[in-house]
Amino acid sequence: METSLDNGNAAPPGAWRLVLDNLQTAILVIDAGQYISYLNQAAEVLLSASSRQLRGQPLAHVVPEPGLSALVTDTLARQQAVLRHDMSFVLSGGAVRRFDCWLTPFAWENGAGVAIEIAATGPLGDTQRESQLLAQQEANRLMLRGLAHEIKNPLGGLRGAAQLLERELADPALTEYTNIIIGEADRLKNLIDRMVSPELAPQNASVSVHEVLERVRALVDADLPPHIGIECDYDPSLPDLWADREQLIQAFLNLVRNAVQAVDEADCRPGRVILRTRVRRRVTIAGRHHRLLVQVDVVDNGPGVPEQMRDQIFHPLITGRATGTGLGLSIAQSLISRHEGCITFHSLPGNTVFSALLPIAGEHR
Repeated sequence: METSLDNGNAAPPGAWRLVLDNLQTAILVIDAGQYISYLNQAAEVLLSASSRQLRGQPLAHVVPEPGLSALVTDTLARQQAVLRHDMSFVLSGGAVRRFDCWLTPFAWENGAGVAIEIAATGPLGDTQRESQLLAQQEANRLMLRGLAHEIKNPLGGLRGAAQLLERELADPALTEYTNIIIGEADRLKNLIDRMVSPELAPQNASVSVHEVLERVRALVDADLPPHIGIECDYDPSLPDLWADREQLIQAFLNLVRNAVQAVDEADCRPGRVILRTRVRRRVTIAGRHHRLLVQVDVVDNGPGVPEQMRDQIFHPLITGRATGTGLGLSIAQSLISRHEGCITFHSLPGNTVFSALLPIAGEHR
C-alpha cells in the first residue's frame, strides 16, 4: 500500500500540517534514511522536544527502540502498512511506556518514507482494557468493604495497647513512637470508615502532592533497609491537587512499600526507589478527557513484575511475594480511581515504574 504526498519533501503541505497538528495521536514522518522529516504537536508533547530540535535527527537517537527502526526498514522494503501492539519506549526522564504503532509507507518525487502513528496503549489508552479495569475496580471495592470490617477490631486493640504502653514509659522521649502508632491507627480507622461508607467519596481539600510524598517517605524511612535509598525528583511547578490527603497517603504508601519490598527481597545492591512528579497533558481516563494532570512515578530497580502476573497485578489477593497479601496495589488503584485518576505500570528488569495520574481540578473537558 502506498500513500503519495504531492509536495516535494517529506513534510506535509500547510493545510495538511494544520490538520495533523490538531490530532491527539503522535505522528512522525521518517525519510528513507530513517531521519525525522516532520512531527506533529502531539509528537512534540510525547517526546518532550520541539519540532525544530528533532527535525533532521536520526529516529534511533530520538526513540532508542531497535524494534521500531527494524519495522521502518521492513515497511520500506515491503511497501505495506504494519501495526505493532505494546511496543515499549523509554521516554525523557527514563519513563517506560507502551504504545501501539502504525507504520504506513508513502512515496513522492524525490524518494520514499514512512509515516508512524503512535498511540498510548494499556489502561489509559485501550478502551477494552479500560472497561475491564473499571469493572475490576468495582469488584475490588465490594471486597474491600468486607475486609474493612475485619480490620477495624484489631486496629482498635492496637491503638488501646499503645495508649497503655504510653502510660508505663519512664522516658518521655519514647512517647514519640507510641504517638506514631496512635496517629497511624487513627488515620487508618478514618480511612476504613470511608471505605465502608456507601458513598466512598473522598473528603477533598487543597493538597500538595509533594507534602503527601514527603509524609510517605518519612513513614517508609522508619524501617527502610540500609542498602536501599529513596530519591526524590520533584517538579516544583506543580499546582496543588483538590484531593483527600489521607487517601493519597495510603495509596502512595502502598506503592512505595511494594517497591521497597521488591528491591529488598531481590537483594538488589544498591537498591533504589525514586519518587518522581511531572505534568502530563491530554490524557483520557474512563472516557473523560483531561488537559492537565499530575503524574507521580514510583520507580524501583528490582527484578520487575513477572510476565504471568501483569494482567492481574491490580486484582485483590494477587501477589508475587511469599509474604505479600496482594491487597496493596488493589487498594491503591481503588483510592486513586476515586479521584478520577488511574494507576498504570511498565516493568523491565531493573526498571519498574508504577505511575499514578491525578487530574488537576478544572483541567478537564
